[in-house]
Amino acid sequence: MTDFATSAEAHRRELRVHCYRLLGSYDEAEDLVQETLLRAWRGRATFDGRASLRAWLYRIATNACLDHLAAHPREVPVVGLPPSASPDLAPRPDVAVPWVQPVPDEVLGRETVELAFLAAIQHLSPRRRAALVLRDVLGWSAREAATALETTPASVNSAVLRGRAELKEHLPARRGEWTAAGSEEERAVVARYMAALTAHDEAELAALLRADVRCSHAPGAGGHTGTEPTWYAGRDVVLEAWAPALRGDGAVAFHLVPTRANGLPALATSLRADGVLHPFGLNTLRIADGRVAEVTTFSADVFPLFGLG
Repeated sequence: MTDFATSAEAHRRELRVHCYRLLGSYDEAEDLVQETLLRAWRGRATFDGRASLRAWLYRIATNACLDHLAAHPREVPVVGLPPSASPDLAPRPDVAVPWVQPVPDEVLGRETVELAFLAAIQHLSPRRRAALVLRDVLGWSAREAATALETTPASVNSAVLRGRAELKEHLPARRGEWTAAGSEEERAVVARYMAALTAHDEAELAALLRADVRCSHAPGAGGHTGTEPTWYAGRDVVLEAWAPALRGDGAVAFHLVPTRANGLPALATSLRADGVLHPFGLNTLRIADGRVAEVTTFSADVFPLFGLG
């Protein structure tokens, strides 16, 4: 029994990421991994070894998540808003979201724990979501996915095709052109962006922002206290929205601490006034083609998760 528990526990980290993808909530994923291991322990006598322990645990985890989603239905992000603005998808430090997905495509693996993917996949029905993750993210065959979902390979293939089409509608365009995570280019862009923001250099900011840049605020982020997230798009629109904080007597002193969240570069942003730092929010940055393509601001409530005050 000790050997079984030790072997099952070895899969906790990757099961956590699997549940995170299906649920879109890190806290719920933690609970469901615990539920998975409990179910596995209680049903250990039924494990016959025909499939690997890992596959058996993924099957249990998938169905535990489906049971949870059936018992706790949720609304998908508001149509027309950037998916990463969903208030339910708080960013997490990279150390809390390990990249353990067993797929050869590293870009796909990284993208499937980024906030945009996690929010977009919430538009899919739970079973369609599970089929797509098992097939496209984990690389399971239709037969293996069908066994896990207690359905037919034909049904799985149909769900995956429909899921891919839906997912494409809700993901940002040109994802294949995203800059590699942690690359020299990414670090250079982030450094220039930080310097321009602290220097109130609007010309440099204009050069760094893509023409189709999007900016969004989750509820409560950056002083936005309304119940709905807000967003705006286009370089000129974004710069005009930022202008009051960059110009004249209203210009604010930014204090920026670089970090990473869900595979993206991020800045913990505070405003300095009278020698005191006032937390503003966590800004995640999506870099594409050497420019900032998206800025998403989350509430400063997430600072403690990143070891920040």
